[in-house]
Amino acid sequence: MEKLIILAMFAQVTLSLVVMIIMGRRRFAAAKNKQIQLADFATMRLDNAGDHVRVADRNFSNQFEIPVLFYAACLLAMQLHSATGLVTGLAWLFVLSRVLHSVIHLTNNKLRVRFNLFLLGCGSVFVMWLLLISRVIMF
Repeated sequence: MEKLIILAMFAQVTLSLVVMIIMGRRRFAAAKNKQIQLADFATMRLDNAGDHVRVADRNFSNQFEIPVLFYAACLLAMQLHSATGLVTGLAWLFVLSRVLHSVIHLTNNKLRVRFNLFLLGCGSVFVMWLLLISRVIMF
């Protein structure tokens, strides 16, 4: 199961890098279209770049918020030899929710769907942590 946990972590890393590429492409397109100046990148003053750039920026920032708790839970699960099928399934549920959340956020940005996916991901990480804490308390 530990291999599957590592693969889930790698999938989340890959998502972060894909979002970074999308963000970069949108930023450079905004500069090319004269929505922003190259000098704006010095202070990251990108307000004039348009919503599509700000959404990509925000989505990239999202990859370093709740996913940090996911990475910590995965590493702890492996350290405690607690990478059970349930923990592994929750890890993959988290990654799937983050991928779908990013797709929605970067395309049609339907708030209700995006929010529900966010809650699903947060819930899966929280349950991972509950399982790990229960393991520590019981042993």
